[in-house]
Amino acid sequence: MGDVGDERVESADEEGIARAVIASSANAIVALDRDLVVLTWNPAAERLFGWNATELVGRRAPIVPDDLVAEQNAVLERVRTGGPVTLRTKRLRKDGTLIDVVADISALRSEAGTLLGYTFDYHLAKDDEVARARYARRDRLVRRLTDVVGDINAELELPAVLDRIAASVTELTGADAGCFLLIEGERLRLVSGDRLPDEMRGITGDLRDSLVDKLLRTGKTVLLETRDAAEPGEPIWSRMPEVNAVALALAAVGTRPYGALYALFTSPNVEHVELELLELLAAHAGIAVGNALSYQEAVRQRAHQRAVVDASADGIAVLDAFGRVEQWNPAAEQLTGLSAEQVIGGPPPFPLPLPGEKLTTQLPTGRWLDIVSAEIVETGETVVDFRDVTKEKELEEAKDLFLATTSHELRTPITVVRGFARTLDTKWDSLSDAERRAAVHTIAERANSLGRLVDHLMLGAQAGAEELKIRLERVDLAERIRAATLGLQTFSELHQVEVEIGELPPVIGDPLAIDILLDQLLENAFKYSPDGGLIHVAAWAEGDDVVVVVDDEGVGIPPAHRERIFERFVQVDSGDRRRFGGVGLGLYIVRNLARAQGGDVTAHTRPGGGTRMRLVLRAADAAERPSVLASGRQGGSDTSER
Repeated sequence: MGDVGDERVESADEEGIARAVIASSANAIVALDRDLVVLTWNPAAERLFGWNATELVGRRAPIVPDDLVAEQNAVLERVRTGGPVTLRTKRLRKDGTLIDVVADISALRSEAGTLLGYTFDYHLAKDDEVARARYARRDRLVRRLTDVVGDINAELELPAVLDRIAASVTELTGADAGCFLLIEGERLRLVSGDRLPDEMRGITGDLRDSLVDKLLRTGKTVLLETRDAAEPGEPIWSRMPEVNAVALALAAVGTRPYGALYALFTSPNVEHVELELLELLAAHAGIAVGNALSYQEAVRQRAHQRAVVDASADGIAVLDAFGRVEQWNPAAEQLTGLSAEQVIGGPPPFPLPLPGEKLTTQLPTGRWLDIVSAEIVETGETVVDFRDVTKEKELEEAKDLFLATTSHELRTPITVVRGFARTLDTKWDSLSDAERRAAVHTIAERANSLGRLVDHLMLGAQAGAEELKIRLERVDLAERIRAATLGLQTFSELHQVEVEIGELPPVIGDPLAIDILLDQLLENAFKYSPDGGLIHVAAWAEGDDVVVVVDDEGVGIPPAHRERIFERFVQVDSGDRRRFGGVGLGLYIVRNLARAQGGDVTAHTRPGGGTRMRLVLRAADAAERPSVLASGRQGGSDTSER
């Protein structure tokens, strides 16, 4: 009994569902028995034909015009013996008017197959025309969408991509305006628009108060919202009061949303085809925006890398998998003297070390380079970094030579002092008074040489550590020059000395430092003119400066070395030390002492041959003015000549 009851309940439920389906149908559903008496007349049939169910159920429906009765009988016979028939025909309404309808006619049969009657599904013929037009429009727009997607994907610059997307929204959906809102963290920014006021571009809003947030919360990809149900924080409503409906679709790749496309309508009636096209466009827009953002980031990173490479003081080259230069930065051009045009496409102009190792090599120009390289496994490229170590190399060589020279400079006077001291110690009583005096005199001279050498070493160390101790005061430079040149004529029988001093104002400086400067310049003039000649010393006032020049007729200085001679441990030629002696600190000390006093020393070629050393010091009255003191002269170089 229970099973039978359950079957009845189930059957009743099925019948109820069936009735509900018929009653809810948008089309007019009419069921007739074999005698064409109405069995079912749903609400849509009432709306279409004007009669209600009470009026027609149990009767024949007077909806077939007399001239179409034969047509209906033929169709019913065909349905009875064959299958369903779709027919476009005319039917009568209650008010007597004729309407064009499309009827889908089927046989109504029992489970055993017995013909019980017929079912008619009616709808207006014009609905089919509208549907066909809608489908034709959809097909046309979908084809256009394909072209639009191609255009969008052809662009890589983000602004161009966004503008093309916004224009496509209005083109494909028929919206009155369109825009793209980019998601930036917790904010939205309108980055492109079509048919929007210019001032709206760039507006921002809180993501949490927007339609985009509502769309994200629903988990859908498309949303239609009317002004009546608007989110209060949505930036569109307040700025465009004429908009009554907004359709938006999420532009995303995978689970990452980039933003949303907005289609803005003045009419609240938006058809489903517009929503469908907007959703399709948004899907492609998400990919295009993702690609454009990735391209933009790649361009930014490449520009950043290029800026870093171009700004590097090191030479940087990028080689392809075949060892050909692809990139050559400005520092590389400067270090090698070869432009990018000369190098790119060929091998680098120097040997390469193994990855992870360093190679020191010398270019044909004489410049020394330290070279390292690293391989980019992903691309097969090699990055080569090289820097100029010429000064370090020269300094290293100069230091070695300095140590050898200093040892020699120290050994010679020490050997002499030790020899004469031993002689005096062991043979004092056997030596004459003149011999003892000569030995002591020699010891004193050599001790004086040792003292000067030690002074130079100490001053060189202090200058290198920028610890020169200078006490500035007003100094009578003319008196210092006379004292320094007094007795020079007896210094060498091969040289003549001329001193020409005009009226000189006091200078600002350190008396001891000035004495060292003058002594070193005069000593060099004699040392580097071994064949004799004129030593000419002159001084004069020049504006706020006092200039001292020391001319000789000696070996001279090549133009390329006029600055290098002021570096530590440097002489014009390494053979000069063997020829002239010295440790290569004299002119280094001279320049540092001069600059510490606000002046400078420069080297020039003397007209007629030889060398001119030019010392410039500040006149005391000028140097004591605050504006002059503030400007200073540290590191300056005055290359003008008398």
